[in-house]
Amino acid sequence: MPTASTVIGQLAPDFELPGSGGKGVKLSDYRGSRVLLYFYPKDLTSSCSTQACDFRDKHMEFEGLNTVILGVSPDPLKQHDKFIAKYGLPFQLLSDVEHLVAETYGVWQQKQMYGKQYMGIVRSTFLIDENGILVHEWRGLRVKGHIDAALNYIREQAEQS
Repeated sequence: MPTASTVIGQLAPDFELPGSGGKGVKLSDYRGSRVLLYFYPKDLTSSCSTQACDFRDKHMEFEGLNTVILGVSPDPLKQHDKFIAKYGLPFQLLSDVEHLVAETYGVWQQKQMYGKQYMGIVRSTFLIDENGILVHEWRGLRVKGHIDAALNYIREQAEQS
């Protein structure tokens, strides 16, 4: 369920998180570029690895559309570094250990697996335009086909502007 702080057509909630490489990353630092902000549950798991590799494989196409990819999970930076090294990821992964940004974006939710309930990230992606405005969101998505759908959406937006 989206929170009041993530409304399409309004300024995306700004944040600062530790990023891979040990540098703090602030969303507002990317004004002038589109940002594809994706939230995923856990590094080095099957679906999350597939999603990251799909973003990696299309990275140059996103870059050509003036789009920066930022991945966010509750994993610590050390885990992100292993994930990046294993798969050669060319984009920043941000560590939201306290899940404050995930809560702000409404993706920290109750989940269920094997009959057990727990809190975790619901896989979601947000597109933020060059002015920091939230223009599109994909919530509770499936990995298969998502990266192509996001890329096609951004291409269409670029052609209209």
